[in-house]
Formats: sequence, structure tokens, C-alpha cells
Amino acid sequence: MSKWLQVHEGDAPLIVAMPHVGTEIPASIEPRLLDTWRARKDADWWIERLYAFAADLGATIVRTTISRTVIDLNRDPSGAALYPGQATTALCPTDTFDGEPLYHPGQEPDTAEIAHRRATWFDPYHAVLRVQIERLRTAHGCVVLYDAHSIRSHVPRLFDGALPHFNIGTNNGATCAQALSDCVAAACADTPFSSVLNGRFRGGWTTRHYGEPARGVHAIQMELACRGYMNEPTEPFTLANWPTPFDTVRAAPMQAALNNVLQACISFAQEEKP
Repeated sequence: MSKWLQVHEGDAPLIVAMPHVGTEIPASIEPRLLDTWRARKDADWWIERLYAFAADLGATIVRTTISRTVIDLNRDPSGAALYPGQATTALCPTDTFDGEPLYHPGQEPDTAEIAHRRATWFDPYHAVLRVQIERLRTAHGCVVLYDAHSIRSHVPRLFDGALPHFNIGTNNGATCAQALSDCVAAACADTPFSSVLNGRFRGGWTTRHYGEPARGVHAIQMELACRGYMNEPTEPFTLANWPTPFDTVRAAPMQAALNNVLQACISFAQEEKP
């Protein structure tokens, strides 16, 4: 396995995918960027540490170390918009969530480079996901693919106000059985945190592409508001204040809640018949 693509194989009928935790930018790309901090600002900060307990539950964990600025592993490779009419970023982003340009003028990736990045990172990542899905579906008859994400609580270009702590996405019920979204929503409701099902974030390409409930593959996305597990600055985000360090004490209540969420996913898969 390549160093940028890390897989922990478990035996439970659950895969936790982490496509946006990486911060690595190849040396061939970095000089073309206006600001390397800006290029890493929108990472799903500390998600791999927040969900570290998942391995003890028997979950399979698939994560990468490549920055989403290099390639977004949760975008439709065809270029089709996930949320037509709403702001979003591309397969190989050229701006941040806040609309700031990432590249020096004329240094943005062209069609040939985008195809190369897709072959180098996107295709291998999804090949691994497919292998793990089929391994666990064959073993159990049913598997849950849980796509783990986080985002800053306030991103005015993408949504109004403060995002709920838990943002559960199933593409309006198309990517998993209602029993799964019900038990995940119930686990989230039984916490001090706010939650919503199919609100601003209804599941990215991974959830929509792999979710085939009739075949025993149930996909669900969890987008966490960062303030639920880390300190978010009240002033503008800068190199000096973002990201804030991972704090195990600060994150503990959210981890406890997520432990219940993942256990609910496993219980569902063990009881569900395809």
C-alpha cells in the first residue's frame, strides 16, 4: 500500500472513510500555490484522532495523507455539481471554501494534470474502498460505509449561520435504509449536541456513489462542525490561530457520542438482511 493511502482492516461490517484528513502537498505543486496555509485550511482537522477508537470497534479505516487541495476524493470525477446552484469546490480545487484563490495566476491545473492527479490518487483510493466494501459485504451480507468529515462551523459562502454539530447525509434517504439513518439520528439526538438529517450536507460523491441499500451496501456521511471537538477562533482564521491543537479533554464528549454512533452502525449491519 502506498504511504499516502492507509488502510486498517477490521472484521466488523463497518468502513470509516476519511478522504480529507491529509495535508501533504507534492513538491511539484507547492510553489504554484499562493499560500500553503491557505491550501491546508479546509482540511478535516484531527478527524483521524477523533475516530481513533473505531479500530477497537473492529471497523475498517481508510484514510489518506494527500491534501484536498491536490485532489478532492469526495467529488464527482465527471465534474458534475453535488449541490447545483450552491457554492462548492471542484475535483482539483482552485479556490478555498471562502472563495480565495489557491494558485498563482496561470498556475492552476489544466485538463491533463487533473487527469494525472485522478489516476495517481483518486482512482487508487476508490479502488481500495471498493475492495473493502466487497470484502465485508461478502463476509456479512451487509456493510455500512461511514464517510467521516468535518468543517468550520461558520463558512458564509457555503451556508448561513452556524452549522449544527452533527450533519447526517444520506442524499434524502437514497444511500441507506431508513433504519440506519434513524438509529444514527437517534444516537446524535441523545447527546448535548445539535444535529440535522439531510440539511446543507446530504452526502458527497462517496456516499451517493457507493450507497446501494438493495445490495446490502448502506452509505452515510457525517459532517461535523469543528466546534464540537476543537476550539474555533472567534476572530478571522489565520496561520497564527488555525488549526487549534487537538485536545483530548475538549474532544472527549464528542468522541463518546461518535462511539455510540458507530456502534449503532455496526448493530444495524449485523441485524439487517440485504
